Amino acid sequence: MNSSKPSIANPSPLGLLGFGMTTVLLNLHNADLIPLSVVIVAMGFALGGAAQIIAGVMDFLTGNMFGATAFTAYGFFWWSLIFIWIAPFGVQAADPMSMGFYLLLWCLFTLYMFIATLNHNKGIQVVFGSLTILFLLLAVANFTGSHLIHVIAGYIGIFCGLSAIYNSAAQILNAEYNKVVLPLD
Repeated sequence: MNSSKPSIANPSPLGLLGFGMTTVLLNLHNADLIPLSVVIVAMGFALGGAAQIIAGVMDFLTGNMFGATAFTAYGFFWWSLIFIWIAPFGVQAADPMSMGFYLLLWCLFTLYMFIATLNHNKGIQVVFGSLTILFLLLAVANFTGSHLIHVIAGYIGIFCGLSAIYNSAAQILNAEYNKVVLPLD
């Protein structure tokens, strides 16, 4: 009889992929390259929300407090953002000031998560550093009404999302080949 507990696969590549793909897609919109459509909402609900929440719960099971907090929080960020967009229950739609504070709070959370990444590899530092800047610029764009700042934020968001996809690919390929295929430091 085997009494050892089954191991849990590393959930980080899934969480980073969910974060990265949805971040790129949303920020293609923020950069004025595509319209906000059901494509972004569906990707946000499924991969940005559900996949990240699953990865976060799995990280709770492995004892990875950083991954558990990051993936679960950003997964629920996506679900809350979708609720903001669709404004269910007859609630007033979000105004720019409210959105500015919403994004500023996410910036503060991301900033302290970025500080925590200083104990991690450079790849994840790039993700959280660029995400901190993204949230800050989006908050400023909402507070000021600046379309230019919003578009600049979109391009930073595309970079951030691509860096998360790179991190996901690096973790999978490096583990599968048992060597550094894509460096993270």
